[in-house]
Amino acid sequence: MSEDVAARPDDGVGRDDRMVILASSVGTVIEWYDFYLYGSLAAIITVQFFSGVNETTGYIFALMAFAAGFAVRPFGAVFFGRLGDLWGRKNTFLVTMLLMGLSTFVVGLLPSYAAIGVAAPIILIAMRLLQGLALGGEYGGAATYVAEHAPPGRRGLYTSFIQITATAGLMLSLLVILGVRTTVGEAAFLDWGWRIPFLVSILLLGVSLWIRLKLAESPAFARMKAEGRGSRTPLKDSFAKWPNLKLVLVALVGLTAGQAVVWYTGQFYALFFLEKTLKVDAALANVLIAISLLLATPFFVFWGWLSDKVGRKPIILTGCLLAALTYFPLFHALTAAANPQLAAATASAPVVVVADRADCSFQFDPVGKTVFDSSCDLAKSHLAKAGVTYETVDAPAGTVAEVRIGDATVSSFHSSIMEDALFTVPAHAITRAEFTARKTAFDARLSAALADAGYPPKADSALVNKPLVVGILFVLVMYVTMVYGPIAAALVEMFPTSIRYTSMSLPYHIGNGWFGGFLPTTAFAIVAATGDVYAGLWYPVTVAVATAILGLLLVREGKDVDINA
Repeated sequence: MSEDVAARPDDGVGRDDRMVILASSVGTVIEWYDFYLYGSLAAIITVQFFSGVNETTGYIFALMAFAAGFAVRPFGAVFFGRLGDLWGRKNTFLVTMLLMGLSTFVVGLLPSYAAIGVAAPIILIAMRLLQGLALGGEYGGAATYVAEHAPPGRRGLYTSFIQITATAGLMLSLLVILGVRTTVGEAAFLDWGWRIPFLVSILLLGVSLWIRLKLAESPAFARMKAEGRGSRTPLKDSFAKWPNLKLVLVALVGLTAGQAVVWYTGQFYALFFLEKTLKVDAALANVLIAISLLLATPFFVFWGWLSDKVGRKPIILTGCLLAALTYFPLFHALTAAANPQLAAATASAPVVVVADRADCSFQFDPVGKTVFDSSCDLAKSHLAKAGVTYETVDAPAGTVAEVRIGDATVSSFHSSIMEDALFTVPAHAITRAEFTARKTAFDARLSAALADAGYPPKADSALVNKPLVVGILFVLVMYVTMVYGPIAAALVEMFPTSIRYTSMSLPYHIGNGWFGGFLPTTAFAIVAATGDVYAGLWYPVTVAVATAILGLLLVREGKDVDINA
């Protein structure tokens, strides 16, 4: 690859440029494929690797698995971003891809807890941490590498192909899992077949490495090194000097935070809402999401192309604003289309929780292991998981919470699990076995009362308005393509070549790893606290509006910036 790539006419994509885009995109697709396998097979992995540990140890492992998935990504961005600015873009994203592929392959070979004991979950968590760190370094390298190869006026188009990779990786993981599951049968898949998708990654890794090894270093980076303009301290220059740190913060609050919540709402929270709140059959929900993704995916490239004409800033901020203005009506419409029985019951049989406010927690639980065992929490958690909207009415202190559904009343129960008490035995202390038995009975009574009032235990697939649901999901994903298609070009253009990899990677992964990654659990906590199944949308709406305002005021348009200067 010669250094005169950027000087070619911008009336088409040359053969060398296609190789740059293909190699960068294929590698990133494979990294996302590896990353999503864990999430797609989480239930099976839990049985294989965590079933034999005690609850406290299991909680620690769950925290670490969560950290590997989201919280650790910014650290990978900093570590590999520094390497990329010192050592080169190509070399660094070869390393990140190798780490991701090998750690995924090891998971496929890893003996279960039954075979090697506690070493199994420890090794699994170590592999997940490596995956999270590698993913934190991959995106910035791929985006920077492609942008620095792009001719003037085509950075948005070129980098938009990188933006497709997360969706493509998710689709590839689901297709491989479905193919293996169908081929070997469900029983064999649960026993040993689940390992095959992990082992297949070594073949994908080999192909991707072969393609990437054919590439030369980014021309902008090579020129910078030849001229002696590189940074010897990219971390210090990125984050310890106010002019650049200010740009990093502007990129976070004015671009990536809003982009992240819009992306996670459109691709992940919409699926969570369909399955967990509206109780649509999981297979059907996945098919509907997949169709909407396939229909909308070309628009990643469209918005990237358009951003070369009108700018990155107006498209990204318009996407944030449109999402914030329409999320509530769109999700109301989604309820009516996907579960009309639930919509009708909500209107005809309102639900009221009567409880002592002091008995009610804010149920934020990012790893899904905390036991909320007060009478109010038990009632609200059940209703939130059932997708039931409810109103909360204050009761005198110490009152046992009760749920009123029309003329029916279901009382909860006070409890405090004794093994959670370290120094004193609290009032209402019961054993975990007693708690489980009483909770099961309470859940059964409450479910029966809801069913009697017309609340369906799950959506009737025959009543799902599938074309309308796909149409609504398409609009949600369209917002994703608006904010995500131009984001790589926007970030690349904000920072100088000498510290670009480091500086752009951190705000991207804080935005997407933390602002986006915490969205489902934060939204559920808001729903449980308020009783409104749509209230969780206030989180992405608030962040998206803040980004639209701050981005308008603080972000400078960069489509005409010379990134080689």
